[in-house]
Amino acid sequence: MQALAAPESENLHARRPRLWGWLLLAPLVGWLLIFVVVPMAILLVYSFCQRDELGRVVFSFTFQNYARVFDPIYLRILGRSVGYAALTTLICLALGYPVAWYIARQRERIRDRLLLLVMIPFWTSFLIRTYAWIAILKNEGLLNGMLQYAGIIAAPLPLLYTPLAVIIGLVYAYLPFMILPIYGSAEKLDNALVEAAHDLGAGPIRAFSEVIIPLTWPGITAGMLLVFVPAIGMFAITDLMGGAQVPMIGNVIQNQFFRARNAPFGAALGVVFTLMFVITYALVHRRGQRVR
Repeated sequence: MQALAAPESENLHARRPRLWGWLLLAPLVGWLLIFVVVPMAILLVYSFCQRDELGRVVFSFTFQNYARVFDPIYLRILGRSVGYAALTTLICLALGYPVAWYIARQRERIRDRLLLLVMIPFWTSFLIRTYAWIAILKNEGLLNGMLQYAGIIAAPLPLLYTPLAVIIGLVYAYLPFMILPIYGSAEKLDNALVEAAHDLGAGPIRAFSEVIIPLTWPGITAGMLLVFVPAIGMFAITDLMGGAQVPMIGNVIQNQFFRARNAPFGAALGVVFTLMFVITYALVHRRGQRVR
């Protein structure tokens, strides 16, 4: 027994990070401290402060900023942001999962080319891609022109500066972030498990829901988080494609810091947004444990 226990204790000892391991982690820890922990601490402190007549932060403790967050106006904007982000996530999942599955099942040569096509949008500026969609959706744009030329519509459709344009912009911007994590899980999936499910009498739907989905759930989870969380705070697309007529929580936070010069209230909104991310991660992680 002692002979059997010795190798196990040696393996446990070998897994412990040594000094060089901590040195390798030092840049990551320093980056997190400087760019995550410290800004969040400043944001938290500001959220309990007040502002003077000139917009300067006054370090006087108050809960007024958080009470203002629950004003019906801001709750409505927050609900709209969550709704748009949830709809964007569902559309990206519905479009991205089949694409990721198809890419993962191809030969390596074809798979690399398809992945290159998914990555091509990242080669150009985000603003250029957004302005391209503006040129497509505007009244004199490509889409309305094609529909009028085909005789489908008689007058241009008001597509730009609408909630539909915002959803299209969000889906286009974040679809690759859904495809790539799901591809990573689908590519590692052993086809023998799916074939075994079919051999045991499972149909395509049951094999998909009880074998494929649980095994690719880590990729689905990562994709949902990578799409849902930034979609809530996105303000560039809502400004450019929504014409600032469909404000989301990201627009409100930006306006509080740069236009209204009310950094404490903007910080309170930022803290609430961060808490929403933590809650979303906890719910998705808990769902993932149940699926597995």
